[in-house]
Amino acid sequence: MASASQKATPSSCCGGNAFSVAPREAAAPPSNAVVSAAVAKDWSGSVTEDRRDDQRVAPKKIAMASLVSEPSAKNASAAGIPIMVRPQSRHPLEPLSPAEISVAVATVRAAGATPEVRDSMRFVEVVLLEPDKHVVALADAYFFPPFQPTLLPRTKGGPIIPSKLPPRRARLVVYNKTSNETSTWIVELSEVHAATRGGHHRGKVILSQVIPDVQPPMDAVEYAECEAVVKDFPPFAEAMKKRGIEDMDLVMVDAWCVGYHSEADAPSKRLAKPLIFCRTESDCPMENGYARPVEGIHILVDMQSMVVLEFEDRKLVPLPPADPLRNYTSGETRGGVDRSDVKPLKIVQAEGPSFRVDGYFVEWQKWNFRIGFTPREGLVIYSIAYDDGSRGRRPVAHRLSFVEMVVPYGDPNDPHYRKNAFDAGEDGLGKNAHSLKKGCDCLGYIKYFDAHFTNFTGGVETIENCVCLHEEDHGMLWKHQDWRTGLAEVRRSRRLTVSFICTVANYEYGFFWHFYQDGKIEAEVKLTGILSLGALQPGEVRKYGTVIAPGLYAPVHQHFFVARMDMAVDCKPGEAYNQVVELDVKVEKPGENNVHSNAFYAEERLLRTELEAMRDCNPLSARHWIVRNTRTVNRTGQLTGYKLVPGSNCLPLAGPEAKFLRRAAFLKHNLWVTPYSRDEMFPGGEFPNQNPRVGEGLATWVKKNRSLEETDIVLWYVFGITHIPRLEDWPVMPVEHIGFVLMPHGFFNCCPAVDVPPSACESEVKDDVKDNGVAKPIQNGLMAKL
Repeated sequence: MASASQKATPSSCCGGNAFSVAPREAAAPPSNAVVSAAVAKDWSGSVTEDRRDDQRVAPKKIAMASLVSEPSAKNASAAGIPIMVRPQSRHPLEPLSPAEISVAVATVRAAGATPEVRDSMRFVEVVLLEPDKHVVALADAYFFPPFQPTLLPRTKGGPIIPSKLPPRRARLVVYNKTSNETSTWIVELSEVHAATRGGHHRGKVILSQVIPDVQPPMDAVEYAECEAVVKDFPPFAEAMKKRGIEDMDLVMVDAWCVGYHSEADAPSKRLAKPLIFCRTESDCPMENGYARPVEGIHILVDMQSMVVLEFEDRKLVPLPPADPLRNYTSGETRGGVDRSDVKPLKIVQAEGPSFRVDGYFVEWQKWNFRIGFTPREGLVIYSIAYDDGSRGRRPVAHRLSFVEMVVPYGDPNDPHYRKNAFDAGEDGLGKNAHSLKKGCDCLGYIKYFDAHFTNFTGGVETIENCVCLHEEDHGMLWKHQDWRTGLAEVRRSRRLTVSFICTVANYEYGFFWHFYQDGKIEAEVKLTGILSLGALQPGEVRKYGTVIAPGLYAPVHQHFFVARMDMAVDCKPGEAYNQVVELDVKVEKPGENNVHSNAFYAEERLLRTELEAMRDCNPLSARHWIVRNTRTVNRTGQLTGYKLVPGSNCLPLAGPEAKFLRRAAFLKHNLWVTPYSRDEMFPGGEFPNQNPRVGEGLATWVKKNRSLEETDIVLWYVFGITHIPRLEDWPVMPVEHIGFVLMPHGFFNCCPAVDVPPSACESEVKDDVKDNGVAKPIQNGLMAKL
């Protein structure tokens, strides 16, 4: 992901120098640096292990002799090859650049033992292998903003400063299209020169292993190929003719992963069961093909060889008639008329925004953090901290992201029963992100970041303006008026929003992190897009959905999201002093302590182990959870903390034997807590596609029942929405909001927003005018009462 500072131009109403993007050269270590031989060692000798797949790999690594050949030791010419920058010129958490992605791909491809192996490689994912936390601390202390040596623990004899940081590393997921094998690779992106088979690259393979019995996520290239294969299949064309469709250009084939329902879905084959839709011929530039689902046709496609394995025209269900309300484009193109009374709304920041950006490092209103991006998760927020005056930079969390989402449908009929998409693990939220448009997706003074990732064949693709950073007015922050004097103090709230939006087939999801002036962090998901519909026989009614047009119904379904929060409340790097407390409000029993029957109180419970910390929301007791630092107190002697406040939520409305819960056991509880482990990243395991293993991931990890009493805490919050479709959700669904809040709880000694300055209020006469143009009298509060 590129910082794209050159694209962060202000709107015409703002000054050109509204904010500065600082130079990105790495700072040299301080002149009085004491370099320790133990610390300033050759970092390239330190291998960062990747243990995500250890449960599927035998103790002795699976031999890669058939895939890897030894590179030549001779130095190669760098002509025409991207030059890798010095190891410390890019922050350890900065997303991979296009050059780094190219080097990683070239390194792995060059390691192929034969031309056939190299030609069969398909690159599912190339992502930064995030370093250990102590490396990030060193970078933030001496090489990059915030340049704070106090981040590191004190040592005898003064600070120990390394001469350089370790080389960055990439982790690759590679699918071999010939052998149907999935492998993972770790490549060091150093300036090591190597020549292999006449090609030049600058990376070094540190680790490679075949992961048995898995299928990696699908790719857009595969989806396009699948659609072409199905359309060219003669029995499919004949089935469409029976339904009155001969123009294959009108047909839409959405390849859905098969999930895992039986041994027939085992990962020994790479499978998809497409859903079929058909557009109506019209002049609309975005004809809504999802308005005409094609049912009764069973198709199974081998995505490895791209052939149709199974085809059956099981039931002739007539195509729904063309719905005159099916389209959603503007004005006459959808056969309607747009509103004429919407006046322009312009956001003007004449002096520019209040945030500052240095590469991927962001500072705003005492908050500071780093922005990252991955093909699977999309937006990642790193190193979140709050500058608290004399208390300095206080960490809140090390890493925040959305790591998985699951969409199970509630209709038991074919094909809807198998619609239970893992949109992050089977497709990738980041790879399906949009290029955002100013004035539409984001409003105001915008700073954009680009995203870079590999395509299936190893080329580098860029989504320009993928991540949006901007300020928003958020109404009233706080207010009080003294009724005796009529004097009032009021402050407006402002928040900093970081977001991206992705499309997965018919649905759109916007993922937002909001930072507030009062210390809150809000996670929000906005759901919109088009309903996934089913066709009905004439006179047919189904109780598992809502009829929205003649012959059309929308099945009931749920959307679940998993936020992974690697917390660090008041913890410097190397410190593991957090614990989690559950708080419930209890009603006091009638008696001596509650003679008026009005008493209630907050009761706390320490979650001591992982199995104790499998918890669910309970709005009846106002349940929430507090992450506390066990060794830091506020002015009243209470432990400092941040609390997770749930929003609206639900649990899966499915029986315990539901097939999708084999892969999504993490949906059974709203909260899970684990001690940090670098190989525990995804709640359903790294490869949920066609995963035959029951409860892999979070549900298995917690069986270790590790202690949580004082450790490096990771929160896994599962939140969902149950969607009973309405007619108003058609033809395009207005945004639904869902999320949660991280809120300071004893973290500060008083309201942290009390120092927000008053706004420059406009003339009260301008804003408070009667219809006849005469100003309303403004009375003193006490005089008004008298």
